[in-house]
Amino acid sequence: MGNGWSGNTSNCAGIRDKYRYGNVRDKKKEKIIDYVNKDYIEKHSEMKISVEMDEMWSYCHDKKQEVWLWWAIDYETGEVIAFWFGTREHKSLDKLMELLAPLDIGMAYTDGNYAYFKHFSPEAHCVGKRNTQKIERKHLSLRTWCARLVRKGIRFSKSLQMHMIVVGLVINRRFFRRQIFLQ
Repeated sequence: MGNGWSGNTSNCAGIRDKYRYGNVRDKKKEKIIDYVNKDYIEKHSEMKISVEMDEMWSYCHDKKQEVWLWWAIDYETGEVIAFWFGTREHKSLDKLMELLAPLDIGMAYTDGNYAYFKHFSPEAHCVGKRNTQKIERKHLSLRTWCARLVRKGIRFSKSLQMHMIVVGLVINRRFFRRQIFLQ
């Protein structure tokens, strides 16, 4: 080459990118998104809590591919505890319940989704929209803050991974109050 650069540019990275970001392959991949509010878990791991749980749908790539956000909030304070992405099946709720395992859940307030009946006894499970108003309000806030979740919008994530990253970052920043620094 005539410009003195003889590096590998197979990934379309030029000389400026190499100096600016260093050798990206040598850096350890760091987990950016937390699916559970670690501060909440530390404060409430020894006490019995009540949770509101719900699922929210969105689209990925096109309107035929639905993605479900499963999440749980504290019934008393409205603080988001954990979330998980998946389908509207039992296995997605199972993953969310694994994240909630360190907590002692005394009462769960949910809508009438069949998946919840497997995890909670009838005495510790209250079904109805009257007791899930806080989490429904969180749905509206999240749809307002993240354009990819607007129901009648034309903004879609092209890949499931990117959809999970963007929505996860919004939840981590807005609800978990985490400072996120990308290098």
